[in-house]
Amino acid sequence: MVNKDDRIRPVHEADGEPLFETRRRTGRVIAYRFFSASANCLDSAAEEVAKLYREMAARIETAARLGRIPEEARVKYGDGFSQWDADATRRNHGTILQVLVDGREGNTIAIPTLVYLAREKRPQHHHNFKAGAMNALLRVSSKITCGKIILNLDCDMYANNSKSTRDALCILLDEKEGKEIAFVQFPQCFDNVTRNDLYGSMMRVGIDVEFLGLDGNGGPLYIGTGCFHRRDVICGRKYGEEEEEEESERIHEILEPEMIKALASCTYEENTQWGKEMGVKYGCPVEDVITGLTIQCRGWKSAYLNPEKQAFLGVAPTNLHQMLVQQRRWSEGDFQIMLSKYSPVWYGKGKISLGLILGYCCYCLWAPSSLPVLIYSVLTSLCLFKGIPLFPKVSSSWFIPFGYVTVAATAYSLAEFLWCGGTFRGWWNEQRMWLYRRTSSFLFGFMDTIKKLLGVSESAFVITAKVAEEEAAERYKEEVMEFGVESPMYLVLGTLGMLNLFCFAAAVARLVSGDGGDLKTMGMQFVITGVLVVINWPLYKGMLLRQDKGKMPMSVTVKSVVLALSACTCLAFL
Repeated sequence: MVNKDDRIRPVHEADGEPLFETRRRTGRVIAYRFFSASANCLDSAAEEVAKLYREMAARIETAARLGRIPEEARVKYGDGFSQWDADATRRNHGTILQVLVDGREGNTIAIPTLVYLAREKRPQHHHNFKAGAMNALLRVSSKITCGKIILNLDCDMYANNSKSTRDALCILLDEKEGKEIAFVQFPQCFDNVTRNDLYGSMMRVGIDVEFLGLDGNGGPLYIGTGCFHRRDVICGRKYGEEEEEEESERIHEILEPEMIKALASCTYEENTQWGKEMGVKYGCPVEDVITGLTIQCRGWKSAYLNPEKQAFLGVAPTNLHQMLVQQRRWSEGDFQIMLSKYSPVWYGKGKISLGLILGYCCYCLWAPSSLPVLIYSVLTSLCLFKGIPLFPKVSSSWFIPFGYVTVAATAYSLAEFLWCGGTFRGWWNEQRMWLYRRTSSFLFGFMDTIKKLLGVSESAFVITAKVAEEEAAERYKEEVMEFGVESPMYLVLGTLGMLNLFCFAAAVARLVSGDGGDLKTMGMQFVITGVLVVINWPLYKGMLLRQDKGKMPMSVTVKSVVLALSACTCLAFL
């Protein structure tokens, strides 16, 4: 008998410490989820699982260090390793399939079927990244389990709430409204976010406000993880079509693994509708969003669940570059959807509600939103530098609308963020990331999309690395912003930051030496540019004051200063 209290303590229970953490062996490109040393695992069952997990992690490290699978592991751990030949690489190997636990066998203990699958990859065949992997899993699992409901999670996520499956099934199996629900989406949450969310990874307002609004207009977007799907719907069934019933004999049919491997081959999808009308769609960096949109346009709805105890937890980016790269891919993919035949404006017209169309547009227009923000942040500073007023005098009644909008929007944003459980410093960090995304990630996403439309370049699916060296991890815990690498996006941020600083310094110098007239005529510009300077303080520290490995690379700093000074010098002579 197992006592009801003998269980593995989930994340944030009791002492609030996470059960898992992400580690990386120094000098090795290997990351894995690991039982945290601070996890409150007091019972024997938890200790045994943690022990087995650590042993597995040690075997993974050994294999990574040797560059091959040790012979004893091949013999001890089954046929899966024997299918991995010496010439195989991560991008060139055959299908590897091993049924570790077959829950359909009569002599098997009552635990779910567990299958390992590595689909075939060949250099001459495009593997379609995550979408291709999802479709291979859909086909293979359909022949092994026949499960009508599937759960999609990213590889760095784990279940944190044992009731999440029950809650999702309650919605999908509801007798009145469940039949119109295609998928149930949980928010994407993380267990490594700092107290004040240094990089704005949690997207608190999106989770607690925006997605709830979408839920009232037909359902949220499919965000690629933390989602329960109806298998036949994601495979193409339209709303109103009869669901195919599985024969009872088919459910217990046990197929040989060799018969199933063909479903995960490189050539299986040729001349089929997979990636088009069936499964996850291909050809877009945000395959999840476009797949969810097409499902909803077939007449289905989705549902949003955000329980008090987070359902699934993953790993958030731990440095600025990781976050910017991730946001660049998202904004590029969303903008591609906006300009494609699947644009919610025309593809969704008459198929989904107006509110849901507008909700999709908020995300699909991330990339072009970079242009007004970029112009506003640059033009305001340059005009302040030159002494050109852009707003009415502070003493004028015409200033009231501008002042009201500024104060009201800021106060509302802060109140909303605090209501969602954030802190004041967290809100301030969110404002910084709001600016950085739009002046770098979204800007590059916009340019990448335009270049793709012109045939100049193709979209690149960049996987976001979410591990860090020990020193960087310590800086992240202390909420010190991490730069460390050269990037064109850093050059844009650095140049804009230095431009704001030089323009503000010049205006202050003119104000000190003058009669204060500038403050009366350009008070609004002083405030805006001053806020930009203050919000960029971590950037200035990284460029000019810090000496650790996480500082801004010297080459980026020099280029940024030169470009900003050149712009100010040219403007001074105009």
